Order: sequence, then structure tokens, then C-alpha cells
Amino acid sequence: MKDTLTMRIVAIMSFFLCLTLSAHGEKADTCGKIQSRIGFDIRSAYAFSSYKDDILRNVLDVAEAGNTKVATSLHLKYGFTFDPSSTQGRIYPGAWQGLGASVSFLGNPKGIGTPISVYVFQGAPIYRINDRLALYYEWNFGASFGWRECDGYTTYSNLIVGSKVNAYINLGAGLRWKLSHHYALTAGLDLTHFSNGNTSFPNPGVNMAGIRIGVTRELGKVPERSVKYFDDSIKNRHKLQFDVTAYGAWRKRVYRGGETPILLNGHYPVVGLNISPMWQIKKIFRAGGSVDFQWDQSTDLKRHHAYGDTSDDIRFYRPSILSQICAGVSGRAELVMPIFSVNVGIGYNFIGPEETHATYQLANLKVRFTDHFYLNIGYQLLNFQKQNNLMLGFGYSFR
Repeated sequence: MKDTLTMRIVAIMSFFLCLTLSAHGEKADTCGKIQSRIGFDIRSAYAFSSYKDDILRNVLDVAEAGNTKVATSLHLKYGFTFDPSSTQGRIYPGAWQGLGASVSFLGNPKGIGTPISVYVFQGAPIYRINDRLALYYEWNFGASFGWRECDGYTTYSNLIVGSKVNAYINLGAGLRWKLSHHYALTAGLDLTHFSNGNTSFPNPGVNMAGIRIGVTRELGKVPERSVKYFDDSIKNRHKLQFDVTAYGAWRKRVYRGGETPILLNGHYPVVGLNISPMWQIKKIFRAGGSVDFQWDQSTDLKRHHAYGDTSDDIRFYRPSILSQICAGVSGRAELVMPIFSVNVGIGYNFIGPEETHATYQLANLKVRFTDHFYLNIGYQLLNFQKQNNLMLGFGYSFR
């Protein structure tokens, strides 16, 4: 119950903040007017899980396990673009962003539920083939509600979910065809991932891969002037900047110190700090490195095992805080767009408990309140496969 409430609070805060930013934009002299649009998507996909645990396989109801192989979702979206004559419209021509909501039909409401997602999205043309046809991308990020969680004994689906609320991540790419001055048709490929960020167990993740078809309508008067390419002629005085990001999260832990893995009761806090010098290579692209520190209360438990071999009676001596801190160095790349920036990185932990000496991968969404201050929502993996923890916090850019 506590996890569900916390996830709801985080989601609601994020979306209201993003809505406020979308409504007010940035400085009036650089953004100018905005052009609103509404859109509708239909997405159909093959649904599959990434679990590999034989224990989970044993609790599946074989008769109903195949009922969630095909998923269909309906999406309603409000978005906007910046006026082409404004600074933002010149730097990011045709880029759109906004808020969306969807409902997903997974073929087995008894076993998996009928989740509803709310999310922010952003997209832009990648390559304009001609005045009417362009190759585009779009990402969605938000929260999904209404899942039926696994009770640990019997599940009625091959898609196993450990919580009622899950993060929603989506990436699509395809062609956008301008039918008229107000209408456009989109079609392309679609990838989706649902996960609770290791805040509950089990958390194998639900994946979908398929196609999307959509239509958008521009509202109001549409500007005649259009810009085809990203404008790099507007000089940026701040080529180098340092991003300092502080975050926290909570996670579940499976203890693997003995012959049988043990799911530990409760949740463990995680706190981290990233110091990242980033170089502005293009208006829409930054690259650099980062020194990353993280304290995880659930690490280094094997050396501090006191007694017990079940989740109810297992006990540990309290490790020192310093023994649970790991430090690493990562390379970073960032797509910089209006309001949102997507930052990804790959690194290696050199200092800390033995179990943390591994490669780690990060993906972060930055929501900028000002030129300096931003909200950070991210996720971290170990060795490209082990789900580690969420990264929920704030950051500041020093220039």
C-alpha cells in the first residue's frame, strides 16, 4: 500500500509540474506563441515478459498463460509546437511535446488487468523526405495504473506483475505524412516497457513490440512558415557545464548468500549523487562524463549475515555506511530538446562492495524548470540485465 501511494504521489507531482511548464513555456521572448494539437493513436503489439526465474514459471496457470501474447492500446494526446519564427521554433523545428493517456487491452483482464497510463511525450522529425513526408521519433514516459499483481502463489498470465502501479516507457519511430494544412497521419514501429523499478517483487517487466498508427489535428491557425532543419546558428555562450544530480529511491532485495535465494522483507533506501561535466557539441546534443556515488542499504549483507535462512527469521549485523557506498565513472550522452532532455550513460563501479563491481547503465529524463534547475527521473541496471533501482531527484546545472 505504501509503495502504491508513493508511486501515485511521484507520478501526480511530475505530471502537474510538466503541465505547468507546458502551459507557460520558457521565456516569452524566445518561445513566442505555441501551436496546439490533439492526436489519437492505435497501437498493436506482441506482449512478452523478460522473467527467467523457474520459481515464477511454476506458479503460472498453464491453461491461461498464453492469453496475453497480443496487446492493443488506445492513446489520446494533447501536444504543442513552438512558433517557427521564435528562437525555440528555429532551434527545434517541428518538435512537439505534451501529455497523453492510454488504455491497454492485454487479452486477460482476470490475470493481468486493464492498465491505464498517463504520460508526458516528446517527438520531432529526424529527416524530412519532402514537404509532406518525414521520418520521426517519439518517446512516452509516465505511470500506469490498474494492474493485477502476482500474489506469489498463482498467476493467470505469462506476464507476471509485482505491483498495481508501474512505470510506463515507450519509444516509437516511423513516417509522418501531412495530409492537409491541419491533419497528419503517422505510422511506424513501437516498443513499450512496463516495470515497477524494483520497488516490489516480482519485477520481471512487461514488454511489447509492434506497430502504431495515428492521426493528429492542428488547432487554430497554422503558421505558413516552416523550418526544415535544426538551427545551430544561434550561439551558445555556455559550451561546458556541470550537472550535479542528487536522487533517492527505495528497492526490494533478494539475498543470495546461501543455496536458496531469500526475498527480504521490507524495502531498502538508496541515495546517490552524480557530478557530470557535459560539453555542448550541438544545440540538441551534449556529451561528457560523470563521477557517480551511490549508497544502498541492501548491499554488503553477505559479510554481515548473523543467522536465519528464511525471510521471516533472517537477521544481519548492521554494516557501516561507508562499506555500502560504491563509486564509479560513466560516459554520458544527452539529447537536448525543449523542456525535456534524455540522458543515457554506461559506467563501471571501481569502489565499493564486491557485488557492485560491475558495469552499470543509466537512463534519465530531465524536466527543466529553469535554465539551471531540473527534475530527474531515471533508472539504473547492472550488467545490462539486473534491475537495480530508480533515480528520483533534482539537479542543478552550473555554467
